Amino acid sequence: MVKSMPGAAGTLAEQYPDIWKAYADLGKVTAEAGPLTDRERRLVKLALAIGLGSEGAVHSHTRRAKAEGIGLDDLLQVAMLSIGPAGLPRAVAAKTWIEDI
Repeated sequence: MVKSMPGAAGTLAEQYPDIWKAYADLGKVTAEAGPLTDRERRLVKLALAIGLGSEGAVHSHTRRAKAEGIGLDDLLQVAMLSIGPAGLPRAVAAKTWIEDI
């Protein structure tokens, strides 16, 4: 069963449930491949989304992080940490994307 999701990912999941299931299974297996906690994994995924400049993924991981009890200050620190490796413009964009949610 596919959870209702916003945007294009939700549409894809509805139109291609087998592909979405395989994608979700891959996510589960990779999450279990090491010792990181759920919180650490969520913050890493947010950082990767910021580094890639994916507004949709930043929104998604911000939404999930908040639902998992991760505070706004923690999420904003991830954006600020991206200044060095990703640059100030990308960090500022990420900050605004996080604050959108």
